[in-house]
Amino acid sequence: MTVVRIECASDARAAAYRDLSDGELLRSRGVFVAEGRLVVRRLIDDPRYTIESLLLNESALRDLEPAIARLDSAVPVLVCRTDAFAQLTGYNIHRGCLALVRRPPPTATTSLIASAAWLIVLEGVTNADNVGGVFRNAAAFDADGVLLSPTTCDPLYRKAIRTSMAAALRVPFARAAAEEWTGVVGDLRAAGFTVVALTPREPSEPLDQFAARPRPSRLALLVGAEGAGLSNAIASAADYRVRIPISNRVDSLNLAVATGIALARLGINPHRSAGL
Repeated sequence: MTVVRIECASDARAAAYRDLSDGELLRSRGVFVAEGRLVVRRLIDDPRYTIESLLLNESALRDLEPAIARLDSAVPVLVCRTDAFAQLTGYNIHRGCLALVRRPPPTATTSLIASAAWLIVLEGVTNADNVGGVFRNAAAFDADGVLLSPTTCDPLYRKAIRTSMAAALRVPFARAAAEEWTGVVGDLRAAGFTVVALTPREPSEPLDQFAARPRPSRLALLVGAEGAGLSNAIASAADYRVRIPISNRVDSLNLAVATGIALARLGINPHRSAGL
C-alpha cells in the first residue's frame, strides 16, 4: 500500500476530499464517500467496488492495515490528524476513516423488476437515515432490491450507507426516471407482482389480515415519506392497502420502523432462502 502522511487540510494531495458535504458534486465526479471502519472494510472486501483512495487517522490505519494490504498498491492511503478532518472535508467527522469510491453503473428499473421476487418501493423519501434504515431492513429480510422514486435520497449518500450498516452497498437498487414513475405500479403488476401500499390512512386493512393470506410469489411493498406518506395516485393504484395498528397517542410510526415491522410480519423472502 502507498501511505502518504499529510500535515494540513490545504495539502494538494488531499484535494479530492474537499467539500464532501456536496452530494451533487460527488455524483458529478462519479464517486461516493464511505465513512467508518466497518463500511470501509466491507468495501475493500467487495470486488464490485473500486476504491479510489482512503483518508484515515493513525488509529484507523492500524486497525485496517490487514484489509488495506489487499488493495491495489496504487490506491493512495492518506493519513492525517483527526482534528484536520472537519476542515478538510467540509463536515464534522470523528471516525477518522473515509473512502472515495467509484460509483457503479446504475441499474435499470426494468432489470431490477425482472430479476426480483420481493421489492421495496420508496416514494419521496428524502431523509438519509430513513433510506439507510430501509436498506438495512431489506438485507435483514432478504428483499431482492429497492426501487426508488426520482426524489428519494441517494442510497450511496454517506449517512444512508452508515445507517444501513453497509447494506446499501449490497442490496440492489434502481432509480425510476420521472416518466417511468407514473406507471411504476402498472409495470410491477404486469411483471406479476402483488403490489401492497403501506399506509396509515383509510381505506386500508390491518397488516396481520393481509399477512394471513397465501403468500404471493412476487410482492412489492410501497412506502412513502413520513408525514406526506404515499401519493394518492400510487396508493390507490396498489392491489392492497395495509396499515399497522398503533395507539391513538401517536400519528404514525417512523417509516424505517414500519417497513421493518411489515417485512417481519410478511416473513423472510422464501425465494432467497430457498437459494432461488
